[in-house]
Amino acid sequence: MPASSRHHLVVVGGGFGGLQLVNALKGTPLDITLVDKRNHHLFQPLLYQVATTLLATSEIAWPIRRLYRDRPEVTTLLAEVEGVDTRAKTLRLANGDSISYDTLVLATGATHAYFGNDEWEAVAPGLKTLEDATTIRRRLLLAFERAEIETDPAAREALLTFTIIGAGPTGVELAGIIRELAQSTLPKEFRRIDTRTTRVILVEAGPRVLPGFSEDLSAYAHRALEKRGVEVRTGQRVTACTQAGVTIDDSLVACRTMVWAAGVQASPAARWLGIEADRAGRAVVEKNLTAGGHPDIFVIGDTASVLRVDGTPVPGIAPAAKQQGAFVAKVIRARLNGQAEPAGFRYRHQGSLATIGKRSAIIDFGRFKMKGTLAWWIWGIAHIYFLIGTRSRFAVAWSWLWSYLRGHHSARLITQRETMRDGSADGRAE
Repeated sequence: MPASSRHHLVVVGGGFGGLQLVNALKGTPLDITLVDKRNHHLFQPLLYQVATTLLATSEIAWPIRRLYRDRPEVTTLLAEVEGVDTRAKTLRLANGDSISYDTLVLATGATHAYFGNDEWEAVAPGLKTLEDATTIRRRLLLAFERAEIETDPAAREALLTFTIIGAGPTGVELAGIIRELAQSTLPKEFRRIDTRTTRVILVEAGPRVLPGFSEDLSAYAHRALEKRGVEVRTGQRVTACTQAGVTIDDSLVACRTMVWAAGVQASPAARWLGIEADRAGRAVVEKNLTAGGHPDIFVIGDTASVLRVDGTPVPGIAPAAKQQGAFVAKVIRARLNGQAEPAGFRYRHQGSLATIGKRSAIIDFGRFKMKGTLAWWIWGIAHIYFLIGTRSRFAVAWSWLWSYLRGHHSARLITQRETMRDGSADGRAE
């Protein structure tokens, strides 16, 4: 890094929290290095729509370098972090290089958690990255293609069975759209199979779907899913995932496509710093979001375990990460200006939204709740508003309008071979 007398801030992670922090520090006299192992910022709330062929990858992701092309004080590095030397105040990169910092912010996000069954990932991928979304989309489309040429009835039925594990917002949204795809979009395009016979199974170990919402909205979502033909199984636990299918309690369901939406695990930031972590691996932070014993290191977003005033955990959602990024920017600016730091971070819950499918969504703003078609329109408008750039807003709005009017999904290309577990490539995926 070039020598500079200015304060050097290093931000690891170009997600919602990291970008909000960098954006909020515009005009502040310091040098910023933004490190991410991917070259793009991803709008994760719509990632499931890439996986289910509604949107293209370019509509929900933007190159980080482009976002800061007019910010000369911001340096973007495509690199993977392996650790932090808190004594030397350096960040260790996977290529052997290191970066010194005056202030460090870790916003490294989270990944899938299989609760000790990591071998399930090969057959039941999670949904956190663009690579995950395109993998799920490929497997989804290939299942229909292979069912079209399959002559064995049992094998065909397994190909037309899709299991979503976990009934949080991602699981519910995936199940609803996959069912709509099979019911409304594909029937006229296949000759040997009836895609309307597709089974979509949503499994939840807890007592109800969307446990983060009120019970009445959860019950509405349950009914709406079943009305669409989704088999909702609550209070049942997945005990095995193999290429033959998924075992729910003690019963094997033959299926070839499974998606994991049941849990997340934080990045190893707490281990890098040698500080306390919660059960999900999130770093336990101070009220000002600094790592314990390291006042020059902040941890935010899905990487951090943050408590509200009432002692309940701050949810791992985009608005929370953005609020934390904005708060840390205020703390850093106050320190540079020699002013008093703001009081501890206070999370302001702005409401929860989830869509169940076309013309059906739920909104929970505490005292104000909404469900049905109007909630679906509000959900769509809110997501379009938070996209980056006019072009992305227009592209997503047009894709949704086209799907709404014509029932067509615009991103249904199979562009990669499906790699089998033995490492060979299945040519049928081309």
